[in-house]
Amino acid sequence: METSASVWSITMLPPAAIALYYGDGELSPFLLSFTWTLAAGFFFWLPVKNVHRELRLRDGFIIVVLFWFVLGFSGAVPFILSDRPHMPISASVFESMSGLTTTGATVLIGLDTLPHAILYYRQQLQWLGGMGVIVLAIAILPMLGIGGMQLYRAETPGPFKDEKIAPRIATCARSFWLLYIALTVVCAFGYWLAGMTGFDALAHSLSTVSTGGFSTHDASMAYFHSPAIEMVCIVFMTLGGVNFGVHYMALVNYRFSSYWRDVEVRSYLIFLLVTAALVSSRATVCLDAAPIPSAEPVGSLSR
Repeated sequence: METSASVWSITMLPPAAIALYYGDGELSPFLLSFTWTLAAGFFFWLPVKNVHRELRLRDGFIIVVLFWFVLGFSGAVPFILSDRPHMPISASVFESMSGLTTTGATVLIGLDTLPHAILYYRQQLQWLGGMGVIVLAIAILPMLGIGGMQLYRAETPGPFKDEKIAPRIATCARSFWLLYIALTVVCAFGYWLAGMTGFDALAHSLSTVSTGGFSTHDASMAYFHSPAIEMVCIVFMTLGGVNFGVHYMALVNYRFSSYWRDVEVRSYLIFLLVTAALVSSRATVCLDAAPIPSAEPVGSLSR
């Protein structure tokens, strides 16, 4: 856990770079967060640096819980230190945990006026939590001499929990992240082509692929009034909701039929199609039944 805190401190640098680029006054909170998180991780790592022990299954479950707890509180530090917005500790922890768990709930309003660094950081939290910080950890921990299979079994959902789909679990995790990054880049490019600014395209791609739901605007996607942007969002949220193990198998084996053969993905796609059809038909009925506004003034309001 102490190692993860030190590694987590690196995530404070991209929003610091955003703050420096836009000059929005939020450079100091992220640099302080980087320093404090790195120092705290080093402080807890130093006494146990020479202790080596094989992780048991129950240790993996405990570490999964502690990952979310420690990183959730670490992620709240920039919100606590920032003046825009000025947030109490409880609200800061809520925002951080909501981002990391891709819950999508927020306590913030007036997003359109917030600094770029804070807006980007919220999206980044969801992006990191979307694939799961555990998968990131098991790609790094083996390089530090710490086993990762227990964490993988504790965190991984779906039919791939009990099988290694790559010879080494760290290789598997890195492959997932490469797919995740590639999907995010393509999504950002799609948003940019559809009419978003570069910053909004990057920010919303982080939230879309992670299926988190945060936005840089209070009105979310409605802010852009663009069917093209909404179509990009639909496509990449659908792809982001598919088990990345299936993505991996389909791309490695060049068999896109793997998507339909997988019962989890097949059920997911059928549910989306049926739900979309029901919502669309209901919306059509409501529009057809809505009365046409009269062009004449209402009698009770006329003098």
